[in-house]
Amino acid sequence: MKKGIIALIVIVVIAFGLYQWGVGFNNTAIALKETSTKTWANVESAYQRRNDLIGNLVKTVQGAADFERGTLTDVIEARSKATSVSIDPTNITPEQLAQFNQAQSGLSSALSRLLVTVERYPDLKANQNFLELQAQLEGTENRINVARDRFNATVEPYNLHIKKFPNSILAGIFNFDELAYYKADAGSQNAPDVNFEFD
Repeated sequence: MKKGIIALIVIVVIAFGLYQWGVGFNNTAIALKETSTKTWANVESAYQRRNDLIGNLVKTVQGAADFERGTLTDVIEARSKATSVSIDPTNITPEQLAQFNQAQSGLSSALSRLLVTVERYPDLKANQNFLELQAQLEGTENRINVARDRFNATVEPYNLHIKKFPNSILAGIFNFDELAYYKADAGSQNAPDVNFEFD
């Protein structure tokens, strides 16, 4: 009878230990994933700020006489594409990030062409509203880079937590999937070609 009681106590202790491990794993994974989700919202907020500034920039530039309408149209269309791509922050996949990054890169490219084209318009370059918007856009680009870096910094501890053994067993049981890191565009490590020929 003593052996039966001892065996029951051992089973209860083991079961309680497994329960505590499961609860600890689950709660930590949820907290880490929530931090990544919140940080992704900050990335999207930085991009939204850029989109809002671009709208003001386009309106300011449209007021300049004889400005190339095609360049503005490209920016407006790229902005529309960029705002149409959204990501579920609770289930960020590499495919979603690639699609998001592609849309945002298209907008960055169109915006760069716009700012280079502006160089031919001395009146526009002297416009105080334009100069302020241009400075705000530059600051926003820095905010975007910082936000993306912070997002990646929050993804790492979550991914490590769910990948380490024996946590990886519980991650599969509780459906905690790896989050994707924000990656630069392919070829972004190469210096861009700058062409100042306008004809």
